[in-house]
Amino acid sequence: MDGLRLERRDAAGLAEIRPQLLEVYAEIYAARLGEEFHSVARFDERLGWNTEVPGFAAVVGYLDETPAGYAYGCTLQPTTRWWNGLRTDVADGATTETGTRTFALSELMVVEKARGTGAARAIHDELLRGRQEERATLLVEHDHLKVRALYEAWGYEWFGEVLPFPDSPQYDAMILRLQISRGGSAGAC
Repeated sequence: MDGLRLERRDAAGLAEIRPQLLEVYAEIYAARLGEEFHSVARFDERLGWNTEVPGFAAVVGYLDETPAGYAYGCTLQPTTRWWNGLRTDVADGATTETGTRTFALSELMVVEKARGTGAARAIHDELLRGRQEERATLLVEHDHLKVRALYEAWGYEWFGEVLPFPDSPQYDAMILRLQISRGGSAGAC
């Protein structure tokens, strides 16, 4: 996307722009803010949890000087609750986390004017660029087939159904293999 400037942030660097990120979230989820799970306060709480986990990283895409979208996530730790609520049988060890195995892409969002421009892919790829984990995972709402198809086009594969919180929508967990070989580069980046 022409004019899109990408900026990497760690947890400390996110604090100064957090209000702007909450505004972007509120714009994107405006129709669902009345749902407790999608409220700005609950989103801010989830964002806070992520910033406290090792391996946290964020990428913000700017048009002019205004955030047009962002993505963030963290490395899943051995004590993670990410796979709690998994409703699908998976192979033994598939959800075992070591603190270096899986990067969880918690959020990827772009404002309306940036959709369909490649901004989401650019933000996504920048976030995963250089990651040392062997795979990335994300959750997409089960009923959002178009979004799931987009992630599949980027190389993600369906992993299972997850209900991460009692009041959340049902999600499909997806996995992307990041390392082609020990010296290789990330698969989708």
